[in-house]
Amino acid sequence: MDKSRSTYIMWTGRTIALWVSEIVGFMAMAVVIPGFQVDGWESAAVAVTFIGLLNALLWPLLSYYTLRFLVFTFGVGALILNGFMIWIASQFVPGLSISGGALLLVPLGIAAINTLVSAVITIDDEASYYRTVLRRDLERRSKGIDKNKPGFIFLEIDGLAASTLKKAIKNGYMPTLKKWLEDGTHRIKEWETDLSSQTGASQAGILHGNNKDLPAFQWVEKENKNKLRVSTGLFDAPLIEKRVSNGNGLLSTNGASRSNLFSGDASNTIFTYSKISNLGQFYTRAWYFFYSNPYNFTRTLVLSLWDMVMEMGSRIRQRIKHINPRLNRSFIYFPIRATANVFLREVTTYTLLGDMLTGKVDAAYATYVGYDEIAHHSGVEDYDAFYALKKIDKQFKRLENAKKTALRPYHLVVLSDHGQSNGATFKQRYKMTLEDLVRELLPEDIKIHSDLYTNVDHFSQAVRYPITEGKDFINQKTANTVESGRKVGRSVMASFTENQFVKRTFKSLEMPEMPHKKFYKGHEDTYVSPEEAQTVVLASGNLGLIYFNEWSERMTYEELNLAFPNLIPGLIQHNGIGFIMVHSEEHGTVVIGSRGTYYLETDTFEGENPIASFGKNAAHHLKRTDNFKYVPDILVNSFYNPETREVAAFEELIGSHGGMGGNQSKPFIMHPSQWKIDEEEIVGAENVYKTLKTHIQEAWDNNYGTNEVE
Repeated sequence: MDKSRSTYIMWTGRTIALWVSEIVGFMAMAVVIPGFQVDGWESAAVAVTFIGLLNALLWPLLSYYTLRFLVFTFGVGALILNGFMIWIASQFVPGLSISGGALLLVPLGIAAINTLVSAVITIDDEASYYRTVLRRDLERRSKGIDKNKPGFIFLEIDGLAASTLKKAIKNGYMPTLKKWLEDGTHRIKEWETDLSSQTGASQAGILHGNNKDLPAFQWVEKENKNKLRVSTGLFDAPLIEKRVSNGNGLLSTNGASRSNLFSGDASNTIFTYSKISNLGQFYTRAWYFFYSNPYNFTRTLVLSLWDMVMEMGSRIRQRIKHINPRLNRSFIYFPIRATANVFLREVTTYTLLGDMLTGKVDAAYATYVGYDEIAHHSGVEDYDAFYALKKIDKQFKRLENAKKTALRPYHLVVLSDHGQSNGATFKQRYKMTLEDLVRELLPEDIKIHSDLYTNVDHFSQAVRYPITEGKDFINQKTANTVESGRKVGRSVMASFTENQFVKRTFKSLEMPEMPHKKFYKGHEDTYVSPEEAQTVVLASGNLGLIYFNEWSERMTYEELNLAFPNLIPGLIQHNGIGFIMVHSEEHGTVVIGSRGTYYLETDTFEGENPIASFGKNAAHHLKRTDNFKYVPDILVNSFYNPETREVAAFEELIGSHGGMGGNQSKPFIMHPSQWKIDEEEIVGAENVYKTLKTHIQEAWDNNYGTNEVE
């Protein structure tokens, strides 16, 4: 039996299975859903058949002309249209009637049945649907493409370290990627992030080839009236992209951006934060491939509800098994997780399917954020995290199937922008936050703004940011999170003698009588906005940033010691702090730990090397960040334990990234085997951009053809 005949038989069998299951479902729903009536099995069979024909004939046309409505109602419009189609069927099918809430509940029921049956009989090949039902539209969209020019689909798994990827493949969670490796079509290459191991810095580097002046996920710009800049900010992300882009991004040549932070200079974007404030760019025809199937939205909604059930099960499982560390996840995390792990995943895959089947896109870059979101809250290698990877792997299988019927060759490249490092948070370990520690080392009357208490990580900020009042988001978010600091004692100076650099400094300084007391006299110890605060304490995973806003330029080590004599000794002697970085007028920039100091200008150290356990490129990363315009007055990195591979995040996330230490700095590129990069050391996201850009151009130069699809 040839392959095409076998495929046809399988498709026919699956179609019959879905048809029978929907008939049974109709009869069951007629019993439990008020307003929905089916008079017997014959009516149910006719109704299911009639609705199927209506969807095949009318839905592609209906969704095409109502696409803007479907997009801007965030899919609710699709649910309404689904009910409308069933109502039309009820006007023609004897024994079928529907009204009231059943118009919404029945489409959801059908979607649930389709989802369950499709999972049981492993229906993951949407390409056949699109080729059959949307044939004319695909032909129209595909006119003029060069069928010999290879395209590239870059698939980012947000937050996945190379070592965790290999473990997931070995343990059977990612069979699609395992097959690619076994077939020899792909290889895994580990690379190293910059100091700021988070999506803002990494995607700016990967997609635009430039992540200069991005010290962390969020930072203070003293030159801009102490403006707090947030990578996913509704108004900040477009500005950041404008700063880093030179117009020659990774996707600048006929590219598409799907669910990313930055666009890579693509003109075709969906859920790209740097473009999301522009409603005109939020709506694109690429949405058509998500809404062109009548049950895609309702199926996604059902999967989202199931994911919330999985989250509840995860909380119970972790408590019963006494899994530690763990977080007390808030109620809002249920929809946030479902949005990241299901809704964005499905939208991203369907739009990529459209990109591939039409052949109009030369290069697309898409981010799957579900693993990163779940690993933050459940743990880097928790069952929940591997479950998310299993679902992402299924998306890659769907895209692999689409390759077989695409009108031009496409290369699939899987990569990550950073990894994650596990560990109990700073607050869980020491019963205090970084802000608490800083507050206890500063005068009592200083006003401090901090952003440490997310417990919903950066993705949720991006979800909620457009809903709030733009730039007021930070104020609203942190207003209820200020908590009183735990007393750690003011008499810290006497015991800080192990670091000889600090000891000598304090011997040589002539200490005036608390000039900071006079400077801040009259201020109350209350919450203020970041622009009005005297001190700002920020977190990006296990990386902390401390700014003193009433100094217009970066404070020096000497100025800090004169103004706040307890601060630096108190920080470096805390067990949760690995090192701090400050700039000295006399010695240049120094990295200080509890037992030693590293001099970045001379690459020498005194005492114990405070960055010895952070990798051979630690000094390089610190030097580069030291030259950034918005580097903080004091940069703080938590401890790192090489034996347990744990860090202590300054925000409430047990899987974290943003600083140095462990697997957060070790992502990967799973690339086509013909790329000869195995021996090449890739350090920094900007060099990932160069690698990808080079191989894209080489493929186009070597394979570019002239035959066009008619």
